[in-house]
Amino acid sequence: MEFTSHSRQKLTTSAMLARTAAALRSGDEDGPAFDDIPAVPAASLDFEAGVEEFQELARSAGARIMETMIQRRAKPDPATLIGMGKIEEIKAAIATHNAWVVIFDQDLSPSQLRLLDDHLDARVIDRTQLILDIFASHARTKEGQLQVELAQLEYQMPRLVKRGKTMSQLGGGIGTRGPGETKLETDRRRISQRIDHLNAQIDKVRLIRRQQRQRRESAPVATVALVGYTNAGKSTLFNALTKAGVLESSRMFATLDPKLHQLRLPSRRKILLSDTVGFIRNLPHTLVTSFRATLEEVERAELLLHVRDASSPMMDAQKSEVEKVLAELDVSKRPTIEVFNKVDLLSSTQRAALVHHAANADTAYVSGLTGENVHALLDRIDAALTNDPIERASLRIPQSEGAVLAAVKANAVVVESRFEGNLTHLTVRAPASFLGRYRRFLEK
Repeated sequence: MEFTSHSRQKLTTSAMLARTAAALRSGDEDGPAFDDIPAVPAASLDFEAGVEEFQELARSAGARIMETMIQRRAKPDPATLIGMGKIEEIKAAIATHNAWVVIFDQDLSPSQLRLLDDHLDARVIDRTQLILDIFASHARTKEGQLQVELAQLEYQMPRLVKRGKTMSQLGGGIGTRGPGETKLETDRRRISQRIDHLNAQIDKVRLIRRQQRQRRESAPVATVALVGYTNAGKSTLFNALTKAGVLESSRMFATLDPKLHQLRLPSRRKILLSDTVGFIRNLPHTLVTSFRATLEEVERAELLLHVRDASSPMMDAQKSEVEKVLAELDVSKRPTIEVFNKVDLLSSTQRAALVHHAANADTAYVSGLTGENVHALLDRIDAALTNDPIERASLRIPQSEGAVLAAVKANAVVVESRFEGNLTHLTVRAPASFLGRYRRFLEK
């Protein structure tokens, strides 16, 4: 459940508790056929979109949502967050649907979690644990698994009392994907040792990344990082730009492990494009900390592409959440192009309104799915990069130097060419680093 202030959601009451979902995990490997969810009374568009986002988080974890409950009250109950009356209502819903998981769209304190566990005949998990569960199911590389396990342990450390039994078991349902391999017990010392070990392993990952980055930085190849809210279409746009064929999914947090792919811009300059994990409202701090090694690609990028879902009713709120994380990474001042994605889902009137609302020199409007305006975005990236600047030069190359001529045509934009005897005269626009390798052919 989520407690939201009056000023943030523009509600008629001064505060609000929201969004409890009783959920069942489906055993259907092809994905469950979700039941229709009754309409949720809402006081604002942001509230409705927030409920839908929370439901989509539950689905991404593999849940089949049986019922969604909303609570409004002046202030949260300090003991249970929701009070005994709502607990009785949830107990009835659990019995009606035979549900065994209750998910709160709110971070619960350790004491609240314990009391709710005592009162409800179902497993209780909060928003952070739900997101960690999704990350655990999507982590594919050793690096991603290390970072997810570290975040899980840091979350679970203050919640050891009466939770040890479930921690030490590997489960098959939501909130039961524990770290697992080490059969963790409730002893704080053992968990602390495991956290220290994971930090040491992640430090090794960071060292390897640093060494790889240093080798890359020996050549003037800029890194451009895609950042944005989860499910904004970053991976789809990444594929449209690079033809890399990475996983595209409508599920939240489909991309956990960073993807790097070389890309040649219209100027023939090469860059490295990085696809990163998506951000979300109330992203757990433990995840930002644990995924620091992954997010170093964002910290080192010369240019950020902030990919925004132009079709989302929460577009502006999502922007604020992304900017919070970027500020935490200390990259909020980094040169950034706002990329409004999914414009193919907008009507002509909506497009015109979007352009009027958001247009500036650092804005692009694209569809990663259809490829609309992708080439214009490449031009925009080209213009925004200052690393390895594009220079105009005149070259005089003997026709016997076939390899040089081929390299020029592959790595430079030929503006003009003419032939004089056995010489080829070329006027080109090319990266300064490339022209530096062929100084001997520059016309005086």
